[in-house]
Amino acid sequence: MILKTPQFTGFWVLIDLVPGPRLYSCCNCRNHVSLHDDIVSKAFQGKHGRAFLFSHAMNIVVGAKEDRHLLTGLHTVADISCGDCHEVLGWKYERAYEASQKYKEGKFIFEKSKIVKEGW
Repeated sequence: MILKTPQFTGFWVLIDLVPGPRLYSCCNCRNHVSLHDDIVSKAFQGKHGRAFLFSHAMNIVVGAKEDRHLLTGLHTVADISCGDCHEVLGWKYERAYEASQKYKEGKFIFEKSKIVKEGW
């Protein structure tokens, strides 16, 4: 699209209408923490309700590993926090003890109530 400035000076202004990536951000400080394209599943349960499983995360801090008994069995997990404001956003699956749960290893749970959509 080409637009003229209000006082046209002979220069053309080009506007890029291609949208940027769809992101998820921390609900507290709006730090970008994951891409929409990295969602593996929206059918997870977190501590505070619905949660999403992501293949990748960014701008986060991974806490200490601990074993937790979750709905799908015993897992080694580490809490994940926003890299800017340190709000706990979910956890990272470090190890799954049952063969059927191994696909979760290395992936991230973000609680839906702790993230917001950006760039949609």
